[in-house]
Amino acid sequence: MSTRVETFFRSRWVERPPGVTELEPARLPAGFRATGVAYGYKPSGRPDLGLLVCDADDPSSAALFTRNAVVAAPVTVSRRAELAALRAVVANSGNANVGTGEPGLRVAEAMVDAVAKGLDVPATRVGVASTGIIGIPLEGEPLLAGIEQALGTLSPDGGADFADAIMTSDQWPKRASLEVELGRGAVTLCAQAKGAGMISPSFATMLCFVETDAAVDPVTLARLVRGATERSFERISVDGQLSTNDTVFAIASGASGQGVEAGTDDENRFAVALDALLRQLAIEILADGEGTKRLARLVVDGPLAAAEPVARAVGNSPLVKCALGGGDPNWGRILQAAGQALLGGSGEMDLAIESIVVARDGVERGLDDDAQRDVDEAMRQPEVEISLKLAGGPHAGEGAELFFCDLGHDYVSFNSEYST
Repeated sequence: MSTRVETFFRSRWVERPPGVTELEPARLPAGFRATGVAYGYKPSGRPDLGLLVCDADDPSSAALFTRNAVVAAPVTVSRRAELAALRAVVANSGNANVGTGEPGLRVAEAMVDAVAKGLDVPATRVGVASTGIIGIPLEGEPLLAGIEQALGTLSPDGGADFADAIMTSDQWPKRASLEVELGRGAVTLCAQAKGAGMISPSFATMLCFVETDAAVDPVTLARLVRGATERSFERISVDGQLSTNDTVFAIASGASGQGVEAGTDDENRFAVALDALLRQLAIEILADGEGTKRLARLVVDGPLAAAEPVARAVGNSPLVKCALGGGDPNWGRILQAAGQALLGGSGEMDLAIESIVVARDGVERGLDDDAQRDVDEAMRQPEVEISLKLAGGPHAGEGAELFFCDLGHDYVSFNSEYST
């Protein structure tokens, strides 16, 4: 019997979809086992190696990777795998295995081979991921011993340990398990993610692992994961930095016997649940942004060619981020940041904070005392809504959305001492 919880959809920007029930967050779908072990890389002794396995003989899967030109060894190795038919994924934390040359590639390949041998599956059906510090050699021997340990501790109840094992600077594990009602029955949809810093749209810096016991063909699964990722992880920014290790793996075991066929109502129900799941996880990553105190959602109304760079210019502005962190309604910084993305264009834009228009056509409105107090109070809330309407609007069906967070002393302190 499933255990219901109501704690995952915490942000006002993500609603729990109809027909979706929150389950105990560490629960895995039917057909999956996982574990997390401490192989010894983290001085804290915390788990630093995770293993996720699908026991179905013929699952479907999909994967997405970073677009950074500097690529981690595990990304290079995973790209060679049968990404539509993965049986397992192994991940280590603490060391990103980037900039490590041929030795790093050999370690990533050895991780895959060890899992494949232990499960008696082809190496091409195993993915690998790493997260942590860049440019430090990753020793293979302790890792392989850790994999042997992990293979012996796999469990249908191992979701919590797996989520713990992939954390680096994260303050808390990011995981959820949902029951999704389809036309003829229910399926389980779960995910575990990590991420806190080096986060930027296209693609966010993170690892995410999605599992479901629904039967979804690989083409449909890949399309749904791509779409959900575009509306979640690619819409967040902590610091505007694009990682070398970004990876999303999704595996469908089909163990529930419930199919999700393209073009059906069931596909729509499943897609809506997946969107909400990844969107809330993305906001969880922002909320854990290495000292974050406050989040903002920016909606830009304008032609996509202009709205997207404007959204990124505002969301990545250190001045805007500092104002957000201080709860300071210094909206002029928002206009300035937006304007630098509109070189040669018009700066006549409308700006609103929590629906209170503070500038019209790029000129301050002259708020009365009550309206100014409302703006001041809005900027001190944990989540702040900001909207910009570019000149020539409205632009139906276009525009851009971006979630971002503040930048404060804790972020600077953490990253100034990260490798020492």
